[in-house]
Amino acid sequence: MPPGRARKPPADDARNPPGDGVPPGDAVPPDDAVLPAHGDSVREPASKSGLPDVTALLATAVTGIGGAERPGQVTMAEAVQRSIETGEHLAVQAGTGTGKSLAYLVPAVRHSVMQQATVVVSTATIALQRQLIDRDLPRLAAALKPVLGRAPAFAILKGRRNYLCLHRLRTGAEDDPQDALFDPRAASAVGKQVQRLHEWAARTETGDRDELVPGVTEQAWRQVAVTARECIGAQRCPFGTQCFAERARDEAGKADIVVTNHALLAIDAMEDFDIFPEHDVVIIDEAHDLVDRVTSVASDELSAVAAEIAARRCGKMAEEKLIARLRDAAEDAGRVLAVLPAGRIDVLATDLALPLASLRDAAAGCAADLRASAKNTEEEPERIAARRSAFVAVDELRSAAERILGAFGDDVAERPDVVWMDRPVSAESARPPTLRVTPLAVGALLAERLFGSRTVTLTSATLSLGGSFEPLARQWGLPRSGVPTVPAPRAAPADELAGLSAADQPHSLAWTGLDVGSPFDHPRSGILYVARHLPPPGRDGLAESYLDELRELIAAAGGRTLGLFSSMRAARQATDELRGRIDYPLLCQGDDQTGQLISAFAADEATCLFGTLSLWQGVDVPGRSLQLVVIDRIPFPRPDDPLASARQRAVAARGGNGFMEVAAAQAALLLAQGTGRLLRTMSDRGVVAILDPRLMTARYGSFLRESLPPFWTTTDPQVVRGALRRLAG
Repeated sequence: MPPGRARKPPADDARNPPGDGVPPGDAVPPDDAVLPAHGDSVREPASKSGLPDVTALLATAVTGIGGAERPGQVTMAEAVQRSIETGEHLAVQAGTGTGKSLAYLVPAVRHSVMQQATVVVSTATIALQRQLIDRDLPRLAAALKPVLGRAPAFAILKGRRNYLCLHRLRTGAEDDPQDALFDPRAASAVGKQVQRLHEWAARTETGDRDELVPGVTEQAWRQVAVTARECIGAQRCPFGTQCFAERARDEAGKADIVVTNHALLAIDAMEDFDIFPEHDVVIIDEAHDLVDRVTSVASDELSAVAAEIAARRCGKMAEEKLIARLRDAAEDAGRVLAVLPAGRIDVLATDLALPLASLRDAAAGCAADLRASAKNTEEEPERIAARRSAFVAVDELRSAAERILGAFGDDVAERPDVVWMDRPVSAESARPPTLRVTPLAVGALLAERLFGSRTVTLTSATLSLGGSFEPLARQWGLPRSGVPTVPAPRAAPADELAGLSAADQPHSLAWTGLDVGSPFDHPRSGILYVARHLPPPGRDGLAESYLDELRELIAAAGGRTLGLFSSMRAARQATDELRGRIDYPLLCQGDDQTGQLISAFAADEATCLFGTLSLWQGVDVPGRSLQLVVIDRIPFPRPDDPLASARQRAVAARGGNGFMEVAAAQAALLLAQGTGRLLRTMSDRGVVAILDPRLMTARYGSFLRESLPPFWTTTDPQVVRGALRRLAG
């Protein structure tokens, strides 16, 4: 198996060993998973003889759901099947309308049924998870049941914190003085939401947060949920037999297909605990988001408020002198953090290092004392829960401080992490000044812990940047095509491999990239318009010429416009300037919940919607309501972005082109996602207008254009306005 990947057989309650109230070292995983199974049968072996090949099985599925065969879908399904059989990883770009979900689910189900094995499917968004669980998988299971002899079982896997905790609900949460709880009015609002959660708890069958509509704030949910590390375990919990998370987890082994998210996939890769059922195949949909989601999971933070909370949670469970030491260290750190400038920290100054070291040592002292005092197996569950909560708080504090102290080295190319100070943008914000530490790269982690132990298919509508899969493959930790960058797995003795499951067998990092195209005729369905005549964008907001161009485009389109802006400031400026200057309703992100705004935009053809990053990937509005997508500028990361700038510097230190590998790749990915909002069905028509002339004039422009769908391209404003008027008519 890959170095460092020590898979352990699951015990009855391996996550929460009996006999203490704190995790024994690193034996408790972070936010572990629970798995409610769906479908009408548990997993049983199907007859392997006569099982159709993947092409025939796909045809059966397509016919069963009333669909039509698509060449790209067939090509993709065959490629996924080949990847599963050979163990070679696959990156497959499949444009909107290809039917990629069915293209990977059919070979996944076939493999699961033949091998009686689980396949994990990971997504980035709740919307796609719901589509798979509520629509795609039920229809597929019904269509394939006559051929397979049973309906494949499927499930959705979520972290424990996504489920209502009955013990926390009854005993209450610690009073954390953070976020909205600073504001009495906000605290009152949170109290009302918690009351609604109590009422919901009496009628919910799953305890799943996503089933609560409308939802509640994070502050309210924190009062009724626990992380895996805070959980006291089903054996000790008085609600263990009723626990939503445990009841769902009991169904984990019954699923053929497990749908999860990239964050939980990252936790599984980072920890030596089996979060998922045993599996040897992983399919990653929305793979363009994988690196960002894994990076987020692998990040830590530290604030004086978190230190104060940790000290208070210790209460009377640790020695008073140790708690006093932690409080003193928190105060010292708070004074330094209060005046530390925002931005990336490249040199660890003594006035920051000393309080961080004191905080680390004080937190470690409290953690050790809590561990030593956890001997009474007859303690009340409330006491066990309080100690566990205190231990988690001080241990996370210790870990973050230790990691920050170790993040600075002489060779910037070899530094594992980047550290920066994140300060609230306004004095009214309740968010405290926070030190953040984030990995510079996650490719090595993914190569060892994911690709090195599973056969992986990665798919999205946007994986090829500049006409190549290489930019994203490098971020995933895969070698350049045909160039092995890591040694092949060692040849282990047969007797050593004999005891390993398929999931623990060593895998190579060989991979293939495949673009199956799109069913859309992009040159006939859409126009890419670049406003070459405009000046390059400035730093002081949108120029008047940009606003005039935007106004004229909207007028020609008759509304029907999605405006994608590189910052919320620009989106708000455009909204404020154009309201009253155009004859169409104009919505802006932040005016209401994003989902409500998108619904209102889709319901009225004349309406325009402006917004920023979440709209670049989160809008699916087919038909005449969306015929113009406007992008204000190339979405490069800000020059002062701590992570992007540190990654560029590290690439340059190794002799690479930091701008192209980091900034241009990020911009290309966002542009591809943004332009992908235009065509959602075969009958859609429209224009993508990019106001930034650098897409045509800069040397990197060709790389960015090659990352976009092959629309017919023009720089003539009269041509594009005429086309928009014809579409509107």
